[in-house]
Amino acid sequence: MIKVDISNVWGQLSLPDLLATEKEVAAAHAALTDHTGAGSDFHGWLDLPTTQETPEMHRIQEAADRIRANSDVFIVIGIGGSYLGPRAAIELLQGCNHNLGKGKGNPQVFFAGNGLSTRYWNELCRLLEGKDFSIAIISKSGTTTEPAIATRALRWMLERKYGTDGAKKRIYAITDPCKGALRQMAEEEGWETFVIPPDVGGRFSVLSPVGLLPMAVAGIDIRQVMAGAAEAKETYNLRSFENPVWLYAATRNLLYRNGKVMEIFESYEPSFKMFGGWWQQLFGESEGKDGKGIFPVTAEFTADLHSLGQMIQQGERTLFETIVDIEKPDRDIPIESDPQNLDGMNFLAGKNMSEVNHTAFTATALAHNDGGVPNLIVSVPSRSAESFGALVYFFEFACGISAYLLGVNPFNQPGVEAYKTNMYALLGKPGYEALRAELESRLGK
Repeated sequence: MIKVDISNVWGQLSLPDLLATEKEVAAAHAALTDHTGAGSDFHGWLDLPTTQETPEMHRIQEAADRIRANSDVFIVIGIGGSYLGPRAAIELLQGCNHNLGKGKGNPQVFFAGNGLSTRYWNELCRLLEGKDFSIAIISKSGTTTEPAIATRALRWMLERKYGTDGAKKRIYAITDPCKGALRQMAEEEGWETFVIPPDVGGRFSVLSPVGLLPMAVAGIDIRQVMAGAAEAKETYNLRSFENPVWLYAATRNLLYRNGKVMEIFESYEPSFKMFGGWWQQLFGESEGKDGKGIFPVTAEFTADLHSLGQMIQQGERTLFETIVDIEKPDRDIPIESDPQNLDGMNFLAGKNMSEVNHTAFTATALAHNDGGVPNLIVSVPSRSAESFGALVYFFEFACGISAYLLGVNPFNQPGVEAYKTNMYALLGKPGYEALRAELESRLGK
């Protein structure tokens, strides 16, 4: 299972510092699992993992099999947790270039509705030329601007290509069980639907149909994902510092209290980049409120060592690192000897690339710690479906405990409405006329 190594924080913190938080961490753990903490009406993600295939999982797999059989391309429409979780899973388990060589029987998976770039939209339209495709619309409300615009356009493309009845068989809605514009639209049009549980927020939804349908379409065994999460759920209910969740949540909060206000989340695997994006939303939206919160940043090493390395090593001492180490590599690659040795790299001949990569990780962690940047190391056994499920549950559980330690509600996000309100007003949405006049005055219009 997942392990946490905090040996590179000593000097910044002490063991007595950590042990002194035991009662506080135990109370935060209880507030989460006993459903007594703030936002307890959004604790449903705690019970999503299962070792048994549920009827809903069976239906998800059946839908995925149909999509795989009749589509060259599958498009996931969503923003925030509705796309970061599924994309994180697919890229981590199948690589950044997972779409290469795919087609009907094993469709390419693309994402839409997560931005408003015309360049991206035009590229997506070109990719769909001459291709059979299906879509999944993921939204509790169906009224969020970016996914709603993408839904309109892709639905029209499907209806033009297959006719109204044919398009209905290629549109899947993952939404609220009872209410919202998308639920109403799906029922009126006869689209197949899957439920986002009302007590599960978007950033905690990756182990629901939000993540499971795209994963299954990509060919990932969702039963293994859920089994890994279920094992994590049982393992991480331990009420002591032998629990790696406790170590991670308590240590990052202690570092924050000691002036480390920025956490850089790193991995030495490019395919981990989107998982970093999911983690960034998870902790950013859960903790960043009431004037509090560790600012979450992601980095991809070793590439970003050549851009951020100097800042981390010798910049302002207000940050710490969390490094995810995948212990077992995929098929390894040996480094060859070169008779001329003009680059001076023959000392690496006979070593595997994974050994060099892991040495870079070890050397960097030590150097950064020596430079005053403490780091926590989260070790994962392998890049597998089970490990992905366990990793998701680990960080979700740690996030809940960590936010309660911080003294905030992890399950709301009132601040995200501010930009939306301004945008609606400036775009002329009915009901926002007074605000529009105020904003235009401020903008000098």
